[in-house]
Amino acid sequence: MLNVLFAFIGWLVGGVINVLGDDLPDRVRPQIPHCPRCGTPRSVGGWLAVGQWLWGGRACATCQLPIPRRHLAVEIGTAVLFAALPSLITSGWPQLLITAFYLAVLILIIVIDMEHKLILHVVTFPTTLLAIGLSEWMVGQNNWKLAAVGAVTGFLIFYIFFWLGQFIFGPGALGFGDVTLSMTMGAMLGFELIPFTLMLGILIGGVLTTLLLLTRRLNRSNYIPYGPFLAVAGMIMLLWGPQLYQWYVG
Repeated sequence: MLNVLFAFIGWLVGGVINVLGDDLPDRVRPQIPHCPRCGTPRSVGGWLAVGQWLWGGRACATCQLPIPRRHLAVEIGTAVLFAALPSLITSGWPQLLITAFYLAVLILIIVIDMEHKLILHVVTFPTTLLAIGLSEWMVGQNNWKLAAVGAVTGFLIFYIFFWLGQFIFGPGALGFGDVTLSMTMGAMLGFELIPFTLMLGILIGGVLTTLLLLTRRLNRSNYIPYGPFLAVAGMIMLLWGPQLYQWYVG
């Protein structure tokens, strides 16, 4: 029953992520759900993309823009991920709820970075401060001191990569948003796990980029945002971090 409840919560959270993913990159205050093309507010039945698809029509009534696939994918994907959380996080309600919040933030970062090539400070900096404060309720490897040191460590590691990329490949090789995302994940995961997490993100990015190049879906002139790779690594470590870390060091 708890899994069903979290699936419902994840569906609602996915709707919030979609609203923030549409409005925050435009530097506007988040509004009630609306058409991303013409701005027409949706009826209450269409506030969530799945609800609009089922009951409110499958396109905007004003401009006929179909429901964006991303909206459906985010709502369904977040619902499925949240449904699994009670089975994966069994150390108590505080860690379960905090992990759900962190996952939602990382999904939002993935959405915005993939669509706009941006990682927004308005997301990463407040989340970093919250993560340092919330770390005392996380069971195991984190506390506020380790979270603060983890944030600094994550920032410094990717700040070095940022400047190396500028020096070797020129401007734009890595964005400064990747640096602040590493800082945020350092606060979420703590000092012990953040180096391993960044290494995992780099590995995921390298493998997927190589596959895309080999299958000719990308070429060397394409720009690939790195934030989603780091965020996926962060999500993996939030769910299985201690086990993966112990396996690696063992």
